[in-house]
This record gives sequence, structure tokens and C-alpha cells, in this order.
Amino acid sequence: MEPKLFDTDLLQAIGKELHSKQHTIAISESVTSGLLQFAFSNIKDAEKFYHGGITAYNIGQKYKHLNVETIHAIEVNCVSQKIADEMALNVIGLFNSDWGIGITGYASASAQSDNKVFAYYAIAFRGTVKHSGIINAPDALPPEVQLYYTTVVLEKLKQAITQPI
Repeated sequence: MEPKLFDTDLLQAIGKELHSKQHTIAISESVTSGLLQFAFSNIKDAEKFYHGGITAYNIGQKYKHLNVETIHAIEVNCVSQKIADEMALNVIGLFNSDWGIGITGYASASAQSDNKVFAYYAIAFRGTVKHSGIINAPDALPPEVQLYYTTVVLEKLKQAITQPI
């Protein structure tokens, strides 16, 4: 029996669309802890469009590798729409790709998140954020929340890449 974490039809549709347009993609994530990278690495012929990704979990690494604006990052514990946008835009340059995804947030409630569970994401194309928003998590354990975020972002990506540029 083959384990199935993600909708393989969705992943294959994303891969087919990226490949047919000769577009490439890179991922920057924190709250999903590499799950988006894992998903992309399991798409058929991923090497033809997937340039790679980075999991930057704290402010220092997001600043060093993804150039997030430090003062704002400190003020918001590195969780805001602006941070997600910067992550998506800057991973494009880091990996020399057409598309970039950024996601940051909380997989469990904490004092820093006002006891809420949410994430901000951004999908950028060649220097412009094409789609972004907040994802409110269902009541679930952190790994389930992370999988939920990953699935939502993949669905949003499919919508973004199939629209006219």
C-alpha cells in the first residue's frame, strides 16, 4: 500500500501546468516545515520545473536567506502577510525561478498568536505577488494543521498558475 499524504491528481496537474508553460518554482516555508518541498519532490518529472526550497524557521534565518525586513519581522514574530510576501518574492531570486511560494504562521495556539492558529501565504510570479491571504486552521493537532495549510496552498497555486498571466 502506498501512503498518500497529498492529492496526487492535484500535484500532477500542477506539475503538468508548470512544465507545459516552461515555468519553474521555488518554495520558502516555515510553519509547514518542508511539507510543500516534500510534495513538490514527489511530482513526476519535478526536476524539470521544481528548483528547490528552503525552510527558514526563525527570524534570523528568514532575514539571512530570504531578506525579510527585520524590524517588522521582530514586531510580528515573523508572522504577517508582509513576511509571507517577502518570502515568496525573495525565494524567486534565491533559486532563480519564475514562481515562488512563501508561508509563515502557527500550527498550534500560543500567546504570540493570541491563542489562534493561522498562517499567511503568498504566491508570486516574476516579481509580483499574484495571490495571497490568511488560512485559518481547523481544530486539529499541529501535524494535521501543517498538512491542511500545505493542501490549501497547493490548491491556491493551481488556481494561480492556470490563470492568464
